[in-house]
Amino acid sequence: MKTNPFIKGSMQAIILNLLEQNGSMYGYEMTKAVREISKGKIVMNEAALYPALHKLEEQGILSTEHKKIEGRMRKYYKLTSQGKKESSQLIHSFQDTIETLQKLLNPKFI
Repeated sequence: MKTNPFIKGSMQAIILNLLEQNGSMYGYEMTKAVREISKGKIVMNEAALYPALHKLEEQGILSTEHKKIEGRMRKYYKLTSQGKKESSQLIHSFQDTIETLQKLLNPKFI
């Protein structure tokens, strides 16, 4: 990801939201989706992504499945039932934080 600390701190929420919206995805697919959705403003690199995915898997938030696609093995990630609950809570928390930050940074809109 770019060195924006706000975006870096949002990594888990971004991953969980992508998986909530898409069901299951493999790593490169996630990086591509972030780049496309953000129109290139956010770049999630694999060096940042995979440690976050592994941590979420260790916590029981994600499960994985290996699939052979066009001769290549891909590791797909998806939310566990625990992950679905935590995803909802984390995304809601981030949305509240973003709304609060918008009020603080644009006080004329309060």
